[in-house]
Amino acid sequence: MTTTSQRPAPDRTDTTPGAARWWLRLRRDAAPAPARPGGALRIAAPFGTLDLGEPPSGIRAALTALAGGERPEEELAAAVAERDGEAGLLRWHLTVRKLDGHGLLEHALHEEHREHQDGAGHQPGRPLARLRVVGRGAGAPGPAPDPAARLRLSRFVTATPQDGVLVLRAPGSPLAVELGPAGAVLLAALTDWTTPAQLAHRDGGLPLDTMRQALRLFTAARLLDQDGPDREHPEERRTAQWSAADLAFHAYTRLPGTQAASGGTYPGAARFAPEPASPPPFTGERIALPVPDLEQVARRERPFAEILEDRCSIRDHDERPLTLEQLAELLYRTMRQRGTFVGSDGQELADRPLPSGGAVHELEVYPLVSSCAGLAPGLWHYASDRHELELVAEPGPATAALLTAARETSLMTEDPQVLLLITARFGRVMWKYEAVAYPLILKHVGVLYQSLYLVGTAMGLATCGLGGGDAQDFAAASGLDWLTEGTVGEFVVGSRPLTPRQDIGVPRGENRR
Repeated sequence: MTTTSQRPAPDRTDTTPGAARWWLRLRRDAAPAPARPGGALRIAAPFGTLDLGEPPSGIRAALTALAGGERPEEELAAAVAERDGEAGLLRWHLTVRKLDGHGLLEHALHEEHREHQDGAGHQPGRPLARLRVVGRGAGAPGPAPDPAARLRLSRFVTATPQDGVLVLRAPGSPLAVELGPAGAVLLAALTDWTTPAQLAHRDGGLPLDTMRQALRLFTAARLLDQDGPDREHPEERRTAQWSAADLAFHAYTRLPGTQAASGGTYPGAARFAPEPASPPPFTGERIALPVPDLEQVARRERPFAEILEDRCSIRDHDERPLTLEQLAELLYRTMRQRGTFVGSDGQELADRPLPSGGAVHELEVYPLVSSCAGLAPGLWHYASDRHELELVAEPGPATAALLTAARETSLMTEDPQVLLLITARFGRVMWKYEAVAYPLILKHVGVLYQSLYLVGTAMGLATCGLGGGDAQDFAAASGLDWLTEGTVGEFVVGSRPLTPRQDIGVPRGENRR
């Protein structure tokens, strides 16, 4: 914890360009809560309420000021000392420590000049950097680095423009650093190994003391690699194996303490109505699909344990094409909509043979047909609520690009008979869920993959899930906006050859893939 007495603060009348001072405020999503009987003061935040007891008037006034905006740290302390005395000042420092320990304060560093003073007190100069707690955890600035310490930005840092500042974050940290225009020059300077002393001597650089104070915020938010280049080789496997994008995604979705809120928080509810369970129909040709007799299917199929053991990826199709009846049965048994109902939140939910978080069922399937007996080639949409196929696009360059990519990805020698393009209607999930929305979609894709694999194996089909695809290619073929509804999976299905090729795939035993 850092208090005013621990921070070397510039003199209030310092006219040195770049001189800086600390300002405080309550984190922007926190506020004083109504007092309990007896005058107890509480601070409410999204993750809970902190009870501060019954502080004297000076501390109450200081907390009220912090809730209204940024205030100079030393002026708050002086005002508390004037009203509450030395004992009150000590209690104020302990209160600041407690607020920091619960992540309820923001610490900002501003450049200060004489012209920023007036009869009402100091006004903030140019903002350099601000330490902001965006999750749950302690939020005090870290130690000031030694002037000769070797440091640089971590390769995992992300920078996002937001409300006129750059927000810097490192995966796994509940803290962010906001840089104003005056502080943003640090970014380029910290892309390679340097020292605070070297940064301070750059043209237009900040004074060394101000530079070190700004770097305290970087240290607290885990934005820096330290100890110099001699300590980074060889890089530890635990970090070397991660890309910046993957680690940021992993931390954002699996470390809820790094976010102010996570889960079913309904982030879209205040702005949008929930999307219906079924999308609007396409205007092209419609084909009603035959409905399989599930009782007859149950009598003819092998035991589940045998089907599960026989499941494998088959990247080869027979000369005889898949039939419309087989495609209809596969879709009916995995993706059909068995019914809808309205949840307590007003969102229309659905029931399908496969599970879905919150029963939102955002996934759609678009069969791209190359060869299927009884069905013309083209891009179709499976209307799960009506068990129909709707023509989306005739064969063309855009659909050919999708087939080519699937053929190359699956290591097939010819185009797959049918490519199932799996899309997500993102608003179905993101209207309700925060932080976990996209990983939830990916979990649903995995559930659908396994369902297609097992049903396809039971039916004697060749099935193969693919590991990637191009959402923009699908957008070009379908005319859909890839940010509203885009592909999140691809699955190849076709007729199974009597003797699958052995030169593709990953061998499993003598004759398995």
